[in-house]
Amino acid sequence: MKFFKFLIIIFISLTSSIKADLNENLLNQLDEGGKLIFIRHAYAPGSGDPNNFNLNDCSTQRNLSEEGKKQAKSIGKFFIKNEIKIDKVLSSEWCRCKETAKIAFKDFTTKSFLNSFYSSKFAKNREKQVKALKEYIKNYKNNNENLVLVTHYVLISEILNYRSSSGEIVVSDKKFNIIDTQEISY
Repeated sequence: MKFFKFLIIIFISLTSSIKADLNENLLNQLDEGGKLIFIRHAYAPGSGDPNNFNLNDCSTQRNLSEEGKKQAKSIGKFFIKNEIKIDKVLSSEWCRCKETAKIAFKDFTTKSFLNSFYSSKFAKNREKQVKALKEYIKNYKNNNENLVLVTHYVLISEILNYRSSSGEIVVSDKKFNIIDTQEISY
């Protein structure tokens, strides 16, 4: 039994130091600037959008829960605490993304190429959005600071081939190669 407890303590110690190294690697990369910081919107219960979804009416959309609002605040605190350099924050036009961006960063601009194309209503936009995002990044010139993109699971999955959690930060270079990730809890 003592040996088993000893193994558990060693395992916890090793995984904690690995996590700290990953976090340090991420922060070093962000300190260099010129990175893309994809953030999946904070926690909004459910999946997809309601049938009566209207882009201009937040009451028809799936929105952040209280936990999601706390998570968005934690995202903002993560950036402040770690003094992460940000050039600008771009957000999807969906209310849950805009609210995440507003709570975490205050100032942001919406871009339609960050919108969801999960539902059949918007699936036809996938190729156009991906092309527009890639074109925007190709022409984006700031290499000293980082670009924040608050968006949806489907776009992050499509661009980075990565399954993100609500509120998760996924950092990539401008060629969309993932550098590291950071989950933010609520």
